[in-house]
Amino acid sequence: MHNEVDVVDARSSPVKFLGQNYHELHRDFIQHRARFLDNTFLPMESSIGPGILSAEEMARVVWMRPTKMVNNPYLVLDGESRFDYTQGELGDCWFLAAIGAITFQKGIMDQVIPADQSFTKDYAGIFHFRFWRFGKWIDVVIDDKLPTINGELIFVKCKTQNEFWPALLEKAYAKVCGSYADMRGGYVSEALTDFTGGAHITLRLQEDHPDLWSMIHRAAQYSSVMGCGTPQGATPANKELSNGIVEGHAYTVTGVTKVMSQNESVKLVRLLNPWGHTEWNGDWSDMSPLWNTVDAATYTKLFHSKNDGEFWMAMEDFCASFATLDICCFTAAFLDGSSPSTWTSALYEGCWDANTAGGSMSYAESFWRNPQYRIKIPAMSPDQQEPQGLNLLVSLMQKPVSKHRDSQPQLHIGFTVFPVSMKDQKLFPASFFTSSNPVKQAQVCTNSREVMESYMLGPGTYLIVPYTCNPNETTSFVLAVHRQSTKSGAYVDI
Repeated sequence: MHNEVDVVDARSSPVKFLGQNYHELHRDFIQHRARFLDNTFLPMESSIGPGILSAEEMARVVWMRPTKMVNNPYLVLDGESRFDYTQGELGDCWFLAAIGAITFQKGIMDQVIPADQSFTKDYAGIFHFRFWRFGKWIDVVIDDKLPTINGELIFVKCKTQNEFWPALLEKAYAKVCGSYADMRGGYVSEALTDFTGGAHITLRLQEDHPDLWSMIHRAAQYSSVMGCGTPQGATPANKELSNGIVEGHAYTVTGVTKVMSQNESVKLVRLLNPWGHTEWNGDWSDMSPLWNTVDAATYTKLFHSKNDGEFWMAMEDFCASFATLDICCFTAAFLDGSSPSTWTSALYEGCWDANTAGGSMSYAESFWRNPQYRIKIPAMSPDQQEPQGLNLLVSLMQKPVSKHRDSQPQLHIGFTVFPVSMKDQKLFPASFFTSSNPVKQAQVCTNSREVMESYMLGPGTYLIVPYTCNPNETTSFVLAVHRQSTKSGAYVDI
């Protein structure tokens, strides 16, 4: 039997990470008038991890509470903003780009940063944050000791010296990953998913996507969070190109709009560099004369010239400069513009073990042993038998074996979707797969944390088979299935 996760309950009742109960710990330390010290993530070298600081720098690290760094620390001062912070010595632009995206969504921020904590009322040096990890929301407790050198934060820094939510949020995520070092390098999609638990797709921007603009525009209307990444250059370094774009770097998508310029409609995308500086300098940048071609109202609303890392660029330049776009939303309805009420989502926890790790379709004798999930795509209406847009999004996410995010290579995973009959047996044997063709080309094996595919399928019953590239490769996984169950409801006008 497949273990289906209750999505709503997981959000409202997060799992206590490492068994730590924030409210009990906070109460105890208040009663004893003491400051919390987290013995599961101690302020020491192992929590920073290897490869970030030199031995000389590590020797100079002092872990300090914000109450010792400034006179009047705040967790949040005048609300969270994408302009609050700049990246520090840690290569976690992917994580900070995702933070920039969720600052637009108060509901997400309130979920990730619970409101019941501050440096003033009932302060005890303890804070907690929430993330979605592999099918479950978790509540992560930390102490507020932060690594500094010469009294300055080493990693993410707030532009307002007495505001600390970015640094404490980064520390909580470092604890989940195993150390700060385990946050080096990654994809913005990972953090967007961990902040929302929503439906997620990755688009390859340099391929031909006829519906790309409509997809981005719809995603913005559905309050999606979006990030993107530039191609890696000849070296791992984040080299700044002559046009101001940084290679191998993650950015936040902060705006999507159209403007009229010289009697033509121009599609624009607004982006934010988590460095807090270094911007695109081409068409529609802060210094572009093209801003003089729009009407006064548009100019006032959209134009600003400030070296804060945020800039506009035309859709064509965006697709030419960036490699991937990640969209994450609480509903998959942005895929086709329908009402969120017409979509349903289900999460399944599973595993490949000694009995179920059958490998890819290249292994005909064992492929059938893989876990099998049956889903149904209903007819839209009696007079409409053909789907009008994407109606299925499947995501497969493998769980890590090690507590350190960066310590173990991920398996190559994929999934395949087959059409089946309702009358077929419960477990499909090897003969079925050797004589049947997938409804779509099989997902290519990749060693990503998550692989996903969106489909436009006709009404019927289908079988989803997740697999590892090779037989006998064992790990756990979460399979998310977002499908359109009805076609009623309003459509978003693009």
